Amino acid sequence: MKLVTLAFKSISNRKASVLLTLFTIAVSVMLLLSIERVRQEAKQSFGSTISGTDLIVGARTGDIQLLLSSVFRIGHATNGLSWQSYQYIKQQKGVAWTIPISLGDSHKGFSVLGSDGNYFQFYRYGKKQSLTFSHGRPYHNAQEVVIGSEVAKQLHYLLGQKIVVAHGMGNTSFHNHDDNPLTIVGILEPTGTPVDKTLHVPLKAIELMHGPTHRVSTTAIVRNNDSHSHDEHEHHEHHEHLEHGHHDHNALESEPGDLIGEPTQLTAFLMGFDSPLYTLQVRRNINTYKPEALSAIMPGVTLRELWGMLDIVEKILMLFSAVVVLISLLGMLTTLLSSLSQRRRELAILRSVGARPKHIFALMCSEAVLITALGSLIGIAMFYLLILVSKGMLQAQFGIAISLSLLSDYELMLLGVIMVSGTVIGAIPAIRAYFYSLNDGMSIKV
Repeated sequence: MKLVTLAFKSISNRKASVLLTLFTIAVSVMLLLSIERVRQEAKQSFGSTISGTDLIVGARTGDIQLLLSSVFRIGHATNGLSWQSYQYIKQQKGVAWTIPISLGDSHKGFSVLGSDGNYFQFYRYGKKQSLTFSHGRPYHNAQEVVIGSEVAKQLHYLLGQKIVVAHGMGNTSFHNHDDNPLTIVGILEPTGTPVDKTLHVPLKAIELMHGPTHRVSTTAIVRNNDSHSHDEHEHHEHHEHLEHGHHDHNALESEPGDLIGEPTQLTAFLMGFDSPLYTLQVRRNINTYKPEALSAIMPGVTLRELWGMLDIVEKILMLFSAVVVLISLLGMLTTLLSSLSQRRRELAILRSVGARPKHIFALMCSEAVLITALGSLIGIAMFYLLILVSKGMLQAQFGIAISLSLLSDYELMLLGVIMVSGTVIGAIPAIRAYFYSLNDGMSIKV
């Protein structure tokens, strides 16, 4: 204890250089912890966006692109899938529920998502948490809209207000649907996911805004196809497609009347199954589906692929922060070595009052450990202050929810590595001081 007190007093005599060293160590610790916390929270935020969904189905594209466009509202789907294919696939054996998704419209920079009542009933996020309402209720007709918490917060919207949706994603709008204003009937509780930045409308509202022209053309195609489906050989082939999970427009098209009020195309749809065995079987059938080129992805697997692609970026960020920590510790080494020659008088006084070389070595090591520890503590305080200041911005801009939680085991391990590194680096000037104290020529008259 006396040694620590002596080391603290010795540090106090060199305030300017020690304070600079403390600041550099604190900044490096703050940077290291911040990068690690944002990395972990970003993974958790992405992973918690969708939960309990077995498959995401969309037009044939890359797995990651389909996941980002349909769930995270990042990028745009290059194509859609037909309503007939959706109706066929949802009736396959083992399908517990489906959630159709139609994207392509926006409101003041926020995405508009068209779906049906299954969205509020079956969509899950986090640890299989369901969507709940802070105010209002789900939509019941094509003139109603449910908004996310961030939409309500940023645009100051309340229940009963009327809004107009625009065609086009993001801030790029090509046409305002002024003739179809929507009334806000519900505001969702915050989820920390893209749901907070989304306006939810019924699929019938999407069809109403975009007009019935596509439905007419689809009806003509259906009738034309039906007139050519009398060949027995073709009928036999169609039956085989059904047995193997394939769809045939001639045999499986919905009646034209069934399409009224429904979209002709969807961006994607989510699926849940009664058993994981059905998931793999239906996924294989969808990926080999002949009438349309479709992709069925498993969200968990695709998320792991995404983080695998970003692994190099994570490593670069961690390497960058590690280099900053190393530079700060080397700065401490430089400070201790440069002050060593100026402290010979101090060390000589310690030797004259009975301090042995091992005591000198322990004193120098204690100073390095004390500087590293104080710098780490200041860095932790700066880290929490930074989170407190920036967590709102990260949530609003990037959808990353940063919590003021205790340091994780991995973060504590990183601090342990810093402490050990500071001790090892501090041992270098301590060894030099040890040999100085052994040299009789080092002693000077006081």
